[in-house]
Amino acid sequence: MRKYGRTYHLPISPGATSDDKVMLGLDGLMVEDLVVTEKMDGENTTIHRGGSHARSPDSRYHPSRDWLKAFAAGISPQLADGERIVGENLYARRSVSYDELPSYFLGFGWIIDDEVQPWDATLARFEELGVTPVPALYRGPFRPGLFEGIAASLDRTRQEGFVVRVAAAFPEAEMPIRMGKYVRAGHVQDETHWMKAELIANRLAK
Repeated sequence: MRKYGRTYHLPISPGATSDDKVMLGLDGLMVEDLVVTEKMDGENTTIHRGGSHARSPDSRYHPSRDWLKAFAAGISPQLADGERIVGENLYARRSVSYDELPSYFLGFGWIIDDEVQPWDATLARFEELGVTPVPALYRGPFRPGLFEGIAASLDRTRQEGFVVRVAAAFPEAEMPIRMGKYVRAGHVQDETHWMKAELIANRLAK
């Protein structure tokens, strides 16, 4: 089992706390093909050949993970050793309430061994496995003011933020420079808060 790496905050992210890591610059994102996706307010989860786990491989039991474990059971046998599908478990409502989710698991990463796979290949693999991807907000080249513009377009009452990555493949070790996130100001990110609260499920689209 492998713990998914931390995504650093973009320098403009107002939601970064004293415990978070912030990108030192944007050089690693100044490419001709970027993908920006919505940052969903869920629990980071990895599906692998042996099953699934939350961000920490030794995470304890929580009823919000029951649906995900059943979902992962249908995918794990199709994965090779060293292959990981990473996404958000959105079963439990946290700081953002979702009323029309296409699935309780939305994927955003496909990793083989130590390499994050290209975005287009990731979408193709998701389709093979029956994994719904996170919503895409932008695809195209880097340009000055791009992230500020996307941030301004967010509906902060129902969107936590966004994640940007290069569309090409890159080593997992380069996540701190090839990926970044923007989180709205004041967003609650304390895991113990929602895990100790009453479990309220988000809603799927009808």
